[in-house]
Amino acid sequence: MTTDAGVGPLAFMRAGRSGSAPGRSAATERAAKTLAGTGGQPLNPLDDARAQLQAAVDRLGYDQSMYDMLATPRREVTVSIPLRRDSGAVEVLTGHRVQHNLSRGPAKGGLRFSPHVHLDEVRALAMWMTWKCALLDVPYGGAKGGIRIDPSSYSVGELERVTRRYTSEISPLIGPETDIPAPDIGTDEQTMAWLMDTYSVGQGRTVLGVATGKPIALGGTQGRASATSRGVVHVSLATLAAHGRLQGATAAVQGFGKVGRGAARLLFEAGIDVIAVSDEHGAITNTKGIDLPSLETFVDNGGRLTEYPEAEVLTDPEELLFLDVTLLVPAAIEGVIHAGNAARVRAPIIVEGANGPTTVEADQILTDAGVTLVPDILANAGGVVVSYFEWVQANQAYWWSLAEVEQRLEERMHLAWERVSEFAREHGCSLREAATTLAVRTVASAHWARGLYP
Repeated sequence: MTTDAGVGPLAFMRAGRSGSAPGRSAATERAAKTLAGTGGQPLNPLDDARAQLQAAVDRLGYDQSMYDMLATPRREVTVSIPLRRDSGAVEVLTGHRVQHNLSRGPAKGGLRFSPHVHLDEVRALAMWMTWKCALLDVPYGGAKGGIRIDPSSYSVGELERVTRRYTSEISPLIGPETDIPAPDIGTDEQTMAWLMDTYSVGQGRTVLGVATGKPIALGGTQGRASATSRGVVHVSLATLAAHGRLQGATAAVQGFGKVGRGAARLLFEAGIDVIAVSDEHGAITNTKGIDLPSLETFVDNGGRLTEYPEAEVLTDPEELLFLDVTLLVPAAIEGVIHAGNAARVRAPIIVEGANGPTTVEADQILTDAGVTLVPDILANAGGVVVSYFEWVQANQAYWWSLAEVEQRLEERMHLAWERVSEFAREHGCSLREAATTLAVRTVASAHWARGLYP
């Protein structure tokens, strides 16, 4: 699949794509290889999510019943999505929507199109979204959705039909006060526009607040497109500064999609030498630093990242993870740093731009090696923070300026970073343990305050 947020329908429109591509893309093959881990079996992110929850429950001294409540999704639905292809043939796809927790507010979470979508993955991502919202003090519970599809093999019209049918199937579960989807891997603002329109037609009125990450013309907010990347960079710079490594810092960014590309550019603008980046086609490096504006122009003009003339191609794209840099930002897919390769990581600081890029086993290896790892539920929370801002604006029909959005985002990210760092110092634990513990405590407090419905 594509790096971090992937290639959505709009990208195909801009490229003039009208047909479908046969077979699996190189990105699909690369993701399959990555997900295979070290034992030849696909990595299950739900195992990691539950292990992280168990550690937080143990640290907080909660009993088994609290773990059981927080480990079990509140609601989940699997739907079939019949699709008539442009050729006239009909195939049936599978989609999921999981609402992990609703104690602190409506569910919130992305919708991904990926050939690797499976229910346990969606459950894990929904759980992580719960912790992310709680940690950033956003009044949502976590949710996630996914359709098992490789969008690179479908036309724009087919992707629209898939999106609209999926939306109609899950419409009873979503809404501005119940569950608000957003873009994720393989989806974009056009996907959210289709989703919003389909839901609105069913309601008989325009409901802008049913989704976030929409086009500006349909109630989207300024700053949403770069929000996750900007949050990653706010946290990265704060971490580098806290460890006295900001001066002369170098970085490698795995992923050149919605998160990785923006993070690389913003790090470059902050004076960090980004010496390596990668996308679904491969990885490139320049030890003197990559000129990100030049690279972006090259890619936007139709060039492949691996064809960029001012950098060398890495024979094995995974080698990017093991470069001698100050900062590593994995912003692609889950499970890329695992027990089989964690010991080869040389970066002293890792900031997780993707969801779940580090397995539990790798986490321990890195912690034992003295690596500072900023977890995903903190590092990449900028997207859900600005999604919340979009939802608030839609409900009020009052729109903020870009400066207001970016200032509020920066304040939220720095406040969360300071809370997590302070907790980690006080309790002698890793930043992931600190972040998860703070988030679980917040959600558990909401459970206790509400009580159990008899």
